[in-house]
Amino acid sequence: MKFYRSIHKIHALSFDLDDTLYDNLPMMIRGEKRLIEHLNTQYPLTEKITIEDWRQIKKTLLMSRPKLASDMGELRRLTLKEGLSQVGYAGTQLASAVNDAFDFFYYMRSDFKVDENIHSLLNKLASKVPLVAITNGNVNLEQIDIAKYFSHCLKANIEQPMKPHPIMFERACIRLNLKPESILHVGDNMEKDVMGAINAGMNAAWFACNRSMQINHERISVLPHVHLEKLEELEDLIL
Repeated sequence: MKFYRSIHKIHALSFDLDDTLYDNLPMMIRGEKRLIEHLNTQYPLTEKITIEDWRQIKKTLLMSRPKLASDMGELRRLTLKEGLSQVGYAGTQLASAVNDAFDFFYYMRSDFKVDENIHSLLNKLASKVPLVAITNGNVNLEQIDIAKYFSHCLKANIEQPMKPHPIMFERACIRLNLKPESILHVGDNMEKDVMGAINAGMNAAWFACNRSMQINHERISVLPHVHLEKLEELEDLIL
């Protein structure tokens, strides 16, 4: 554990999820692969759509509606709708296919187990202070069995922009009825988590579970309060 700033007494913890509590990229790659297989099997006309076609549809949607970057679920729904409609699906068949494909991906995206050491740590921490999840993603906390540790979960959407925008950090403070300086936010991303939390007045702990944590290899504009070598060090910060 390495400190870069003095840290206030901690009365609550907020957590990023993806790449902080689990390695998210393999789950997304597998989910995308299984989604394409599902689409091609259940909706054969989609075999005409290449991976690059899907990427271009998504890119075009983001260019025309930049706010969709804050809502991964809505972006995926609209991407599916556009792709399916381009190959001939329409009306109720289109609506049904979009819902089916989205539900399939959402399930597959969250079809993994969080390490037991993370369960153990979250359980210990939640017995001492309230925990809040603040995520730009859309993992199903119930499905991965960590919802029970969090008193609140804030997910980015069109009306609640993604980190580093301050709104989710501010709403976490409101829901906890705490001042931001009494909350420590834990996350892997130097901009979205560390800078976002500090700009909102919170303490920030940097921790990434999916890569070697060498601060000189990160793109940073502000240093965290603390760099955690392992997540279990949080226990020492809330004694």
